[in-house]
Formats: sequence, C-alpha cells, structure tokens
Amino acid sequence: MAEKIECPVCTQKFLPKEIDVHVNKCIFLNSEVDSSQPIKRSADSVRSPQAVKKVKTESSNPEDNLGGITNIVAVEESPGIKKRPTQPLSEVMRPSDLSQFVGQKHVLGPNKVLLKIFQSEDIPSMILWGPPGCGKTSFAHIIAEKCRKNKSQWKFVKLSATMDGVKDVKEIVKIAESEASIFKRRTVLFMDEIHRFNKLQQDIFLPHVESGLITLIGATTENPSFSLNSALLSRCAVIVLEKLIPDDLKIVLWRAVRELGGQVMDEYCITPPSATCGDARFIIEEASLKWLAEMCDGDARIALNSLQITSQGIINSSSSSSEKSPLISLEDIKDGVKRSHVLYDKKGDEHYNIISALHKSVRAGDANAALYWLARMLEGGEDPLFVARRLVRAASEDIGLADPNALALAVSAMQGCQLIGMPECDVILAQCVVYLSRAPKSREMDTAINKARECVRSHQGPLPSVPLHLRNAPTRLMKDLNYGKGYNMAPKEESGLSYMPDGMEGVTFVDFE
Repeated sequence: MAEKIECPVCTQKFLPKEIDVHVNKCIFLNSEVDSSQPIKRSADSVRSPQAVKKVKTESSNPEDNLGGITNIVAVEESPGIKKRPTQPLSEVMRPSDLSQFVGQKHVLGPNKVLLKIFQSEDIPSMILWGPPGCGKTSFAHIIAEKCRKNKSQWKFVKLSATMDGVKDVKEIVKIAESEASIFKRRTVLFMDEIHRFNKLQQDIFLPHVESGLITLIGATTENPSFSLNSALLSRCAVIVLEKLIPDDLKIVLWRAVRELGGQVMDEYCITPPSATCGDARFIIEEASLKWLAEMCDGDARIALNSLQITSQGIINSSSSSSEKSPLISLEDIKDGVKRSHVLYDKKGDEHYNIISALHKSVRAGDANAALYWLARMLEGGEDPLFVARRLVRAASEDIGLADPNALALAVSAMQGCQLIGMPECDVILAQCVVYLSRAPKSREMDTAINKARECVRSHQGPLPSVPLHLRNAPTRLMKDLNYGKGYNMAPKEESGLSYMPDGMEGVTFVDFE
C-alpha cells in the first residue's frame, strides 16, 4: 500500500492520489477566493438578484482549481428577463490578450521592454507607474490570462492595497509556499494601489521577492521614488506608462460601442440610422466619440464609464418609443459628461509638476502660459494659498529689486486669498501672475543668498567669531571685555570699521550700488 502524504496545511495524511484534491480544498478553506478569477457573466445568463444564487463548484482535476479556486455559477430559480451585464464597462472591456491592448507604444512597441517581458517565459517583478486609466490593471489582467494558460507553472493572485493589508499578503505567502513545494508552481501577486502601503508595510514583500517565491507586480499612480521603499524598487523593474492619446481612446470607445450592441455613424453613413443599422441597440455619432476621447484627459476608465452612462440613459428613455435604434448625438454626450476630467492630485506628482510649470512660465515672462497653469491648478481643486505662497517666492527669486513692488503685490495677493477664499480669489491670483510675468526680472537676490549660504557651508574649521566692535554690551562685564568698543553709527565708507569676520573683509556676495 502506498505511503500516505501529510497535508502541509492541516497536517492530516492522505494517499498520493487524494492529496492534490485535498490540498486544494484545504487551501481554499484557509484563504479567500482568488480574486484573479472574475465572475463570468454573459448577456444571456444574467438574472435578477432574486432569481440567482451562488454555488461553489470544484473540478475533479486539482490543476483546474488553481489551489482551491471556486467557480461562481448562476442557478436560475425562476424565470427572469435577460439583461446585459451590470459591471462597469471599463471592467467588461479589459483585454485578455496583448493584441487587444491599446496604447503605450513606447514600452509595448516592437523590441520595447514591456513587450519583451511579456513574450519571455519568465515574469519578473515590476512596478507599473502611470496615471489613472492608462492600462496598468489591464496589463496585469493580460498577465493573469497568461498565467491561466500556463497554470502548471504560474498562479496569479490579485490584491488591492485599498482593501487588503499585510495580513492578507502573509496568507498569500503561506499559500505560495504550499504551491511551490507541492505543485512546483510560482505565484504572481498583483498589488493594485501599492503606494497605499506605507514603507514599513512594504517590507513584507522584500524577502519573498528576493527569494523568488513571489513575483510582484505593483500598480501605482504615485511617483515610486517617493512612495515606494527603495529596497523594493531595487528588486523590481519600474515601467512608466503614459496617458492615452485621443486616437487610442477612440479605438477603445469604438470597441465598447460594439460591446454594448451599438453602432457608430461616421461621415459615410448619411442615411437614416434605423434604415441601415439593423438590430443595433443605439446609434452614436463619430463626432461624439471623438469629443469624448479628447475630453477625458487620457483616462480610458472615465471615457468608457461615461459612454455607458450616456447610452443607458438614452436607451432607457427611448424604450417606449417606436424608433428602432435611438441616436446618441454630441449634445447627448456633452449633457452626460458635464466637464472635462482634469487629472490633478493635490498630493501627487501633478501637484508639483504644475506649480513648477507655473513658476517657470512667470520667470520666462509668458503670462498666457502662467494663466493656463494657474487655471489647471484651480480647476483641479488646489488650495489657492499654496499657489499664492509660491508667487511670493517668485516675486523675490525672479524679480527682486528689479521691481520691489512685485513682492508687495504678491504678499497682498496672498492676504487677499486668505480673506475671501475660492472662488472669488481666482482673479486676485490671475492679477498677481500676470504682473509678475510682465515685471522686469532679476535673480540677483537669489544668487546672493545662495553664495552666502555656500560660504557658510563650505568654511573649513570653526566659523569665525563676531568682531568685538559689532557685539552688544548690555552688562558691565561685557564692556570690560571690550564688547562694542569703537563702534559708531556712520556708514561703512566713513566709519573705518569692518563688518565681516576677520580674514573675510574682501568677500562679496552682491555689488554695492
């Protein structure tokens, strides 16, 4: 009789032919359902919540269960009306193959780094850094599909730092150790919003990434240089993703229209929509998709969800109409999406990037550019006092004595912002920005203080003492020690005194007028 094998989770013993099935059950009972396995719904299988119940099923093949993953199936208890998926369109449209991925040609083009990573048999640890809606999670979803196709070697697990903590990571590590020892299968852990773990919490990944037990794929909208542990960064490749350009968003939106059962009416479709579009659930003008692609600031998630909201509203409002396929016009899209979506994070990179652009525009004397960056910050909800403080700095750093009124105006503008706040203080900031842009420029003061500070920092040995004649002498003892002796209030040229420390009489930081 074959020797029994001990389960690494519960320590019970089972026959070799039974151990795989048992371990999968055991792992599942000691962990949450693998979030890499989404609930699969089709347009023809969705029922109302009252008509559906969830049941757990397991395959007889342990490899199909991927360490205890259960499948959720819909069981119809009573007849219901067929409905389309209620998932956000951005989730429905996630690509499952690299050929469906749109954008990011700078890293996914021929012979580019991310394409080489995906095409290799190994999956290295990496950090995906980019703005919202640029494809970070979608790329991780493609890797998940790759792992499922090669499930004898890889297991994909998805966590989010917004909902999961260090305890959950420890559980995944425990399961990964079992997967590695029993099935010789490596674990790919996708941690969304990884920057929400503080740097101490991020240490939980270090030993396991170092040993190769876990391949970490982190997604972040924050600059990894500031938000991630430097030790973790040294173990991961940092892949920088960019905003999607409007042409890429148009491709995504065209595909989404087809997914929703609609049809795009371009410039060549000039006949009435109901006569040419068959069973389309709705018709949408190409100009509407173009406008939407341009107004979502490179965020595919916003573009898709805006399309979904607008199309659902039009379809629902026309359900009792005799028109076969309702038309979604540009005005409908504009009404559904009231404003462009400005990417701005008051604590992130855009916060510092845009204030830097504002300051440099003022320095260069470009009032139009300075007003543009000011508007970007105010529209993004920036604190006007933050902007005002930077303008006070610019008034001295870049204008200085070339126009002494500039500093007075900037300080007045800051006080005005304190008194009345937004939205009324926007014109105060605009006036200050334009005045500083137009003012004559001089960096003499900034250069002078930097020279003086460098002189202090680079001095070798003890810093020189204050000359006795410059010291105050409030007591008799100090007067006896010659503090203040020989001092007079005449100008330097007439007093015959030196006001620099001994040995530094000839040092200058700024020219005398």
